[in-house]
Amino acid sequence: MDEAATTERETELAEHYRHCEAALREQDLDLWLACLFAPAQARPHLHAIGAFAAEISSVRARVSQPILGEMRLRWWYDALEAAEDNEGARAHPIADALFDTLNRCAIPREEVSELLETHSFDLYDDPMESLEALETYCDRVFGAPMRWRARIIDAADAARQEEALRLAGRAYGLTAILRALPRHLAQGQRFAPADLLARHRAAEDFAEAKATPAVADALAELRGAARDAFERARKSVRGDGAARAALLPAALIPLYLGEMERKGFDPFRSIAEPAQWRRQWRLWRAARGRGI
Repeated sequence: MDEAATTERETELAEHYRHCEAALREQDLDLWLACLFAPAQARPHLHAIGAFAAEISSVRARVSQPILGEMRLRWWYDALEAAEDNEGARAHPIADALFDTLNRCAIPREEVSELLETHSFDLYDDPMESLEALETYCDRVFGAPMRWRARIIDAADAARQEEALRLAGRAYGLTAILRALPRHLAQGQRFAPADLLARHRAAEDFAEAKATPAVADALAELRGAARDAFERARKSVRGDGAARAALLPAALIPLYLGEMERKGFDPFRSIAEPAQWRRQWRLWRAARGRGI
């Protein structure tokens, strides 16, 4: 590649990374704010990972039939396999920035493929079988991007924080699913674990979106699982290395769970949304070394 072509390519990539940052800020403000505390040279790659995760998570909402969603996921599979010479991927700002990030930061492509495969669940109305299955879903959909972001920031420190990252990703995912409950139900998605609902005899009430004591108990158990994973993650943090910046979004988990426990909160109609200044303050405190 000659000098002019190289310069053109660098300009194109820079524009695509800026696109990722704008997309992330619009779709996941918490993560965008957390990225501000990461090293400046890592941020474009963090934005690419975040924008990709948000893009894939929104597939269900953008299609009218599961087969159309499968086709979108298939496009990403194919682009991932042919990333080096795929003109279609290069024309897609998020895909182009993502594949550049994967190459530069040695993110395993098989983990990206696993995330895509896991998101197939989103496209159908099948129930989540168990709490264990939901935790596995969270590990792959929320935990994996958190681990990638840690590797981008500092691969050696990310290895030291492996257990904290695994548990924080799980806790963050469970909390995100609880927050999105009204939207998921409106779309016909059934993320609440069937075994948990059965244990509390809440399956019928939950299906009818009735905020009964049985449903409240079931959701309290799910919040308890999120809190447990968060506390274990907090205790698993090792030192104050740079990769801890990838854990920052998890610092918001107690705020969101606390909103869900407020009197009058309706899990089928309310959105757990603490004031933005409280979220920013929590991120700042965590970034200053006060733990997640």
